[in-house]
Amino acid sequence: MTQEELFKKLVAHCKEYGFVFPSSEIYDGLGAVYDYGQNGVELKNNIKRYWWDSMVKLHENIVGIDAAIFMHPKTWEASGHVSAFNDPLIDNKDSKKRYRADVLIEDWLAKQDEKIEKEVEKARKRFGESFDEAKYRETSPRVAETAVKRDEVHKRFADALNANDLAELRQIIVDCEIACPISGTRNWTEVRQFNLMFSTQMGSTAEGANTIYLRPRTSCCPPRALHRRDLRCFPACSDSHRHSRWQWRRCRPPSSETPRP
Repeated sequence: MTQEELFKKLVAHCKEYGFVFPSSEIYDGLGAVYDYGQNGVELKNNIKRYWWDSMVKLHENIVGIDAAIFMHPKTWEASGHVSAFNDPLIDNKDSKKRYRADVLIEDWLAKQDEKIEKEVEKARKRFGESFDEAKYRETSPRVAETAVKRDEVHKRFADALNANDLAELRQIIVDCEIACPISGTRNWTEVRQFNLMFSTQMGSTAEGANTIYLRPRTSCCPPRALHRRDLRCFPACSDSHRHSRWQWRRCRPPSSETPRP
């Protein structure tokens, strides 16, 4: 069973047993949006309650807050979310599936690493105890060729991400002959940047309204748990795997002041 088939069965099971329902289903639904059903909302509340108890109630120095969904736009400009909270996506014209271009390239790089490891394992079995792995990696033409190609693509990939060069990302996919996992074809669209921030207008009139943003990952972020000594909190964007994370930076009081309990 493929991952796609397994996912379809999982979604069908969740719909059948009341874990999720397509949102606005009687009005033709809204793509990729689901409502929690009678079992889904209970499961969600159980997980949320377990998380809350373990993070807040079991620690005397932790308190909980529930931040507003709307925040001042300068908050997200300062954290880098407005300019960087987006994904480079590419579509396959035959399967109609959309993929993250960076993930496709990362998967290709991982396959090259696996190919090198397989060559090393074959040589290890062939030579036995006398096998020198370091020397084999240096002298094996196959390993060297794969490693050179892998390092070259990795450098191009890193440079393209740093420069936000979408055309180069697509060119890497074409040069590496990366195929769609579903259709098996390499009929790709151009890479486009999709901003993951949801914007809306706040104001009494449309002309005087300010553009504000919903808190990122509002749908999956639980209320925050903060240390009692955290007097203020600042949103910060982590570069790890290009995903945004919340980091709560402790604001230490001046030495002349007595820290709050």
